[in-house]
Amino acid sequence: MKLLRVQVPDFRILKNVDITFEPEFIPSIFPLGSQNGGGKSTLLQLIFILLHCSIDSDKKYFVKNILDGFTIKNNYYKRVLAIIDIWNEDKIIQLEFLSYNDSYLRKLLISNDKTEVENDNYLQFSASNRLENIINKISITEKEIQDLEKPLNRLDSVKKIESNQDRNYIFRELVLELQRFKFRTPKLRLLQADTSTIEDFRDEIQTRLDISKLNLEKYYEQREQLERILQRVLKYLQSEKLLYICNYSANGNKDEEEVLLCRINNIDINMNKVEIFMKELSQKIFLAAPSTQVFLFNSKESRKLLFKKQDNEIDYYSNLKLAKSKLSGFFTYDFLAVDILIEAFKSARDKDFAEAIKKGEYGNSYKTLINDLNIILSNKKINVDADLSGVSFKLDKDGLELYPEDLSHGELKRLSIYMWIKYHNIENAIVLMDEIEIAFHPDWQYQIIADINQWSPSNQYILATHSYELCQALTPAHVKELEPKLLKPEAKN
Repeated sequence: MKLLRVQVPDFRILKNVDITFEPEFIPSIFPLGSQNGGGKSTLLQLIFILLHCSIDSDKKYFVKNILDGFTIKNNYYKRVLAIIDIWNEDKIIQLEFLSYNDSYLRKLLISNDKTEVENDNYLQFSASNRLENIINKISITEKEIQDLEKPLNRLDSVKKIESNQDRNYIFRELVLELQRFKFRTPKLRLLQADTSTIEDFRDEIQTRLDISKLNLEKYYEQREQLERILQRVLKYLQSEKLLYICNYSANGNKDEEEVLLCRINNIDINMNKVEIFMKELSQKIFLAAPSTQVFLFNSKESRKLLFKKQDNEIDYYSNLKLAKSKLSGFFTYDFLAVDILIEAFKSARDKDFAEAIKKGEYGNSYKTLINDLNIILSNKKINVDADLSGVSFKLDKDGLELYPEDLSHGELKRLSIYMWIKYHNIENAIVLMDEIEIAFHPDWQYQIIADINQWSPSNQYILATHSYELCQALTPAHVKELEPKLLKPEAKN
């Protein structure tokens, strides 16, 4: 898959963005330049989150975060967030991300077929989401009813027990079993099973049980209505080639009144085919960035922590670490993870061993990994502990032993990028990289283009950058720019 075109009419700092990435260009590496504040990082994050998180319910939280403040203007019924063209095998698939008011579907459907709508409060784009919530409530309430019905019979038997000690023991067990319901019978805290307390407790359980049963009937009715309405909603979405992504709140309100949809062109709107495509796409999009970047896909509260004194147990970087654990395609060049290096060597060793069993002679995976790392390190050699518990380095010149912390920031970063691409086997993917040149000497800024192309040439790379050296490693046609554009350095006299 490759990114062909990105259009963003108006999102945060991005205005009238329209960038094309030519699929025939070799290498498939495109520097994206602008002056500071041009929106390069915002654009990469928006592309990544829309393509990586839209199909995964566990990641839609990040979609909602990045849409903070993205409101639908007065007197308009929708707003275009982004249009992204993807080259997939033999055709172009266009994804148009649109924001609507959730209840606007009611007006669209009524104006289309001029028919009455049963309980039109449910007639919203998010009908499937609402139905899922109702089904979840039904499941919880049914379990609650079961938990309440059982102790009613047991309470009747408690009254017949003659031994106060046995009666109090069983009563105490019942109270503890039901403590999540937070009953308010005054004498419960004493856990004494006298007749009055038992009757009061039984009455309170019965009252709570009656309420739960009434709620369950209401939920059943809502489920039936939503199931009927959902058929109309899905029919409309299918006719318009729309995929529901999530509800969100543009202004931080509790009610998520806006909804994000995706119109998918040039693909059958068969849900199975759409989901397969979107899942494959989500696994082929990656983002690498400095850890000091402000990541718009984290919550507003988390982003604010970056500009506050970091003395709390929960700080910006702990939130960032949590985001990285959930976003499988997200990487920060903060440090070289030695454990990844060790795992890579173990994996190479195991491949060689498996090849020895299969073919009768060891493979070259381990040796190739060492050779590649030595080439990257230039004037140093990597040494791996015999038990694969750690690594060190030696200078070619005098054999002086070094440890990872002795390497320069640029060396560690170059090594970490290589390990990220190789260890995670990133191939045939769209790789977005923000400020890749930081900590690199100008020669290395130029060289990094050849490096990433050699490390995994099947990928498409889009590199947000301020580096002229990096841009000069490719043709001028490769370089894309956002306003305000990069200023060319003046020639020296």
